[in-house]
Amino acid sequence: MVLQLRPNCEYCDKDLPPSTPEAHICSYECTFCSECTEAKLFNVCPNCGGGLTPRPIRPSTEWRKGLSLANQPASTKRVHLKYGVEEVEVHAKRIRDVDPKDR
Repeated sequence: MVLQLRPNCEYCDKDLPPSTPEAHICSYECTFCSECTEAKLFNVCPNCGGGLTPRPIRPSTEWRKGLSLANQPASTKRVHLKYGVEEVEVHAKRIRDVDPKDR
């Protein structure tokens, strides 16, 4: 299965093109910008509680046959949080000091 490369931050709706180093994801591919990851979420996925890591950048050049952004394009479906900002804040503060490997 290929990463979806979602087009936006689920928290602030900032555009996150496939080539940006600003995108962070959890193991379920929930996607957030660097600013929200650090300043609002404290490295806590508001959906699953896992940690967030920089999203890989899919090559735009087809270095191997069939493997490139042109052959496996990024998603265009925008995703938004299921939870309110206040609920996310409480959730992140509750577990932000727990190492992601221990969550």
